[in-house]
Amino acid sequence: MKHALLALLLTALPALAEPPQVDAVKVRKSGDAWRFDVTISHPDTGWDHYADAWRVLDMDGNQIAIRELAHPHVQEQPFTRSLSGVRIPEGTTQVQIQARDLPGGWNPETKIVNLR
Repeated sequence: MKHALLALLLTALPALAEPPQVDAVKVRKSGDAWRFDVTISHPDTGWDHYADAWRVLDMDGNQIAIRELAHPHVQEQPFTRSLSGVRIPEGTTQVQIQARDLPGGWNPETKIVNLR
């Protein structure tokens, strides 16, 4: 019994250890707001382990906007989701995009995006 449990835990560890990755970001300004199209890859396995959000941060790490992801993307990898109407503070030339998974939380790595 102990060996079976240990084997199960060890096979689950690589998938659980892999945080969601921000592969690509497209940004477009429309009026005084921005649209972000963010492509994420993550080894989603179902409702207990999936990329469940991404967010826009300023360069100091303050959250500007968040896009919650409503379901796992087991069969759709990588996947792209958008967020429109994002208000960026005047004079901001760069932001960071950060992805989150359940149960791991926020990936400490971010992708820096230049705003034009």
